[in-house]
Amino acid sequence: MTLGTWIVVALVTALAIWGVGIYNRLVQRRNRIANAFAQIDVQLKRRHDLIPNLVETARGYLKHEAATLEAVIAARGAAQSAVAAARLTPVDAGAIGALTTAEGALQGSLGRLMMVAEQYPDLKADATMASLSEELGSTENRLGFARQAYNDEVLHYNDEAAQFPQVIVARLFGFAVAPMLESTRSEAERQAPKVQF
Repeated sequence: MTLGTWIVVALVTALAIWGVGIYNRLVQRRNRIANAFAQIDVQLKRRHDLIPNLVETARGYLKHEAATLEAVIAARGAAQSAVAAARLTPVDAGAIGALTTAEGALQGSLGRLMMVAEQYPDLKADATMASLSEELGSTENRLGFARQAYNDEVLHYNDEAAQFPQVIVARLFGFAVAPMLESTRSEAERQAPKVQF
């Protein structure tokens, strides 16, 4: 072989090693997103497992609030379905968007349940209800930290996949932009609540 052939072989080899290195880093980043989502999944499961106990405890006191209790159970079911879909593809924008919407609906129905519960002093004083509410609050805090970790991993992945020359490998092998988890989806949700006395 001639010197020119050796140079071409060396360049092709170096290019292949470079491409494999970038590909492996992108896979590693995508796997970190999946791991971060798994942490969210753990906290969502914990929240979803607490809800039936909360509803059953409240049911005895809220006989006239069946619609509120049914809304919580329905929202929980929708959220569980959305989590199952997102678990399969934690970098899919559609699945993450559906999860955000379903979890927002669940949060809304839980908020309504808690507001209704405030109107029943016996329920408020119930030790089981207090314990479940405290545990739910703790879970929400853990969920917030898990979401933050997920978004950090998504940011690192998206940054790496969008920078040149990594973007070439990312586009060639289908590394799409991963979606962030958002706490709010519309401008109306971002508005501060108005309190009037």
